[in-house]
Amino acid sequence: MTGATLAGGNIMYRKIALGLIASSLLGTATLAQEVTLRAVSAFAEKTTYARGFEKFIDRVNASGKGLVQINYIGGPKAMPPFEVGKALQTGVIDLANTTGAFTTNVLPEGDAWKLTEKPMAELRKNGGFDYMAKLYAEKMNAVFLARLVDDNPFHLYLTKPITGPDLTGLKLRITPVYRDFFQAQGATVVQTPPGEVYTALERGVVDGYGWPITGIFDLGWHEKTKYRVDPGFYSAEVSVLINKTAWDKLSDAQKAVLRKAAEQGEAEAAAEFKAENAKDTKRQADAGIQVVKFDGAAAAAWRKKAYDTGWEGVIKQSPEHGPKLRAFFSKSN
Repeated sequence: MTGATLAGGNIMYRKIALGLIASSLLGTATLAQEVTLRAVSAFAEKTTYARGFEKFIDRVNASGKGLVQINYIGGPKAMPPFEVGKALQTGVIDLANTTGAFTTNVLPEGDAWKLTEKPMAELRKNGGFDYMAKLYAEKMNAVFLARLVDDNPFHLYLTKPITGPDLTGLKLRITPVYRDFFQAQGATVVQTPPGEVYTALERGVVDGYGWPITGIFDLGWHEKTKYRVDPGFYSAEVSVLINKTAWDKLSDAQKAVLRKAAEQGEAEAAAEFKAENAKDTKRQADAGIQVVKFDGAAAAAWRKKAYDTGWEGVIKQSPEHGPKLRAFFSKSN
């Protein structure tokens, strides 16, 4: 073997060695760049309104290895539901599964989600989503990733029967979702976190509560519930939000993992809840919950009052943005 051959061989080996070292360093750098995001749900783990978020987390953690992972801290036992919005805004947590009704302390306009009469796919096309996303960024320091609960009507549930829409004399548990509507119908309202509803019913502190058609079995409320008022009104909204400061620090690849999981969850939401709505309606009947049904003009007046007072409340809280959101979200516009 000549000296030239040896020299050429050494050069080749050095190139291979340098290539292996570079590959090793690249792999280490990739691993070092993996980001772990801290996540909290405003709803108890493994219950109806947490399951979509938990599926989102599983998808991210499966597809985001080496890029982004989510540390699921938990639900209301980890953080009170009405504190989640502020915690997300200030960066105490990075991701939240919550609803606009629970974050009105930082974004009053978020309560308008309940009044949407158009599917999210349409709102993403007509400018409604973009308008709301801008408010989330400016007021809440948050990026709205996906709505994971949709087409899921609210109802009034009671421990005693009523004969018409007049709620005078009733004490009802509320969140901001139903405050204006129930008060306009004459009720006295009490705001509590979901975890306190069972005890309030048991002790007679309240005569009923507002909640969607699904989820009353999660915390045992069906045991203290005798009646459900039909028709339903509004539509529940539970969404995935990420702190904007944390989002802006992510790479394009990391953002893509989160976006893909969010988009898949949002696409599945309406169909999944259509099935869930039917299942829980039957389950309530099987549990002996009776239906107080308003028909004809009474039903139309009940729903109209719900939407009129709902928008009045949003516009009162946000005179600048409320009317614009109504134009995007309402079926008549």
